[in-house]
Amino acid sequence: MSWQDTIAQTVTGLGFDLVDLERSAGGLLRVTIDLPWQAPQPGEPAGPEQFVTVEDCETVTRQLQYLLEVEGLDYRRLEVGSPGIDRPLRHEADYQRFQGQVIDLTLKAPIGATGGAVAANRKKFRGTLERAADGVMWQVVWSDEPPVKPGQRVSKKREPAPLQALTFALGDVQQARLAPIVNFKGRRAGS
Repeated sequence: MSWQDTIAQTVTGLGFDLVDLERSAGGLLRVTIDLPWQAPQPGEPAGPEQFVTVEDCETVTRQLQYLLEVEGLDYRRLEVGSPGIDRPLRHEADYQRFQGQVIDLTLKAPIGATGGAVAANRKKFRGTLERAADGVMWQVVWSDEPPVKPGQRVSKKREPAPLQALTFALGDVQQARLAPIVNFKGRRAGS
């Protein structure tokens, strides 16, 4: 068993999901954990979102320090933390969990978008994550309309920019993350 598998097994054994594992040349070992997520049952409302606490990180840190000493893994510094506001999306469950949220998507290769004029070589998109109509693929939906600045007047006659959609398979994704959007006025309802 590799050291990555050993760490993953320990983290899941403590009741957490291993989101990311990074080992740098400088001796830093960074472990990113999250609380397990289960899709709500059909017809049931989703429960309140739970977050990793400092105490959770301390628990995992102490356990990993013992494990790494026993395994003889050489490292200088161990960091255990939560995924943060720009959490990476890697698995199907991540996409299900964050459906309806704004994401930053980078594709391995450019593919065409529907509903507008998208550059043929474009690989990066920011938009709302949705399940595609076929129920298997995913799509990101966005509008290229610039955001309205505070205090700016907008004509009621102005036509909104059309929505554009890009359908993709998880195999097409190089990187996907939650868009780091901060709302200083408090949480919106439903988020």
